[in-house]
Amino acid sequence: MTSHQPPLWRRAVAELLGTSLLVMIVVGSGIAAQQLSPGDVGLQLLQNSTATVLGLTVLILVLGPVSGAHFNPVVSLADWILGRRSGAGLTLPELGTYVVAQTVGAVMGSVVANAMFEVGTSISDKERATPGHLLGEAIATAGLILLIFALAATSRGVLAAPAVGAYIGAAYWFTSSTSFANPAVTVGRIFSDTVAGIAPASVPGFVVAQLVGTAVGLGLLLILFPSAARTADDAVLPRSSEAARS
Repeated sequence: MTSHQPPLWRRAVAELLGTSLLVMIVVGSGIAAQQLSPGDVGLQLLQNSTATVLGLTVLILVLGPVSGAHFNPVVSLADWILGRRSGAGLTLPELGTYVVAQTVGAVMGSVVANAMFEVGTSISDKERATPGHLLGEAIATAGLILLIFALAATSRGVLAAPAVGAYIGAAYWFTSSTSFANPAVTVGRIFSDTVAGIAPASVPGFVVAQLVGTAVGLGLLLILFPSAARTADDAVLPRSSEAARS
């Protein structure tokens, strides 16, 4: 941990809280959409994606100065991989802590969203792992990784909150999988037998596709922005010295 960063426990709390709230937004708005617009899948997707765009943007702005607002194991993994080249980014213990916090937070978020709408927590039976869905996950994840670390590499991290929110909102619509692009969120959505859910049998394929997308995104990043490894600490948002001192 570099001296300007908040302690790891505080960053872990931010990652757990942020990922939990993100899944609450995704699952909760999915349940609300299903209740408000029964039978209209297109309108449900519009409602779900709009809530996610706005909620994710706010979460990055609020928690980014503490943990970087990864909320996503593949973003943390990419941060660690890039940092090995320059001594920046997460260390391996920090990576493990982030991933555990994100995954636990995602499951908590799904359970709380179900409780808010008085929907029992149960395992989803929504099968999603078709070849088209897996291709969509790989493309969505590759684009997300390229976006986040390209902004950091070009000192435009201040745009991360609206840019990431906008990208995820668009990817809801242009990918067949509706852009999970996040292994922790994928696991969390197992516990919602609603329109937002995913069957456990579909999860391994989604996670593999997300890891493939991460590799593709990193490859494109290093071709287009060779200096990206030096700015791993600034993804998604830089951990600020003000947050560390508070």
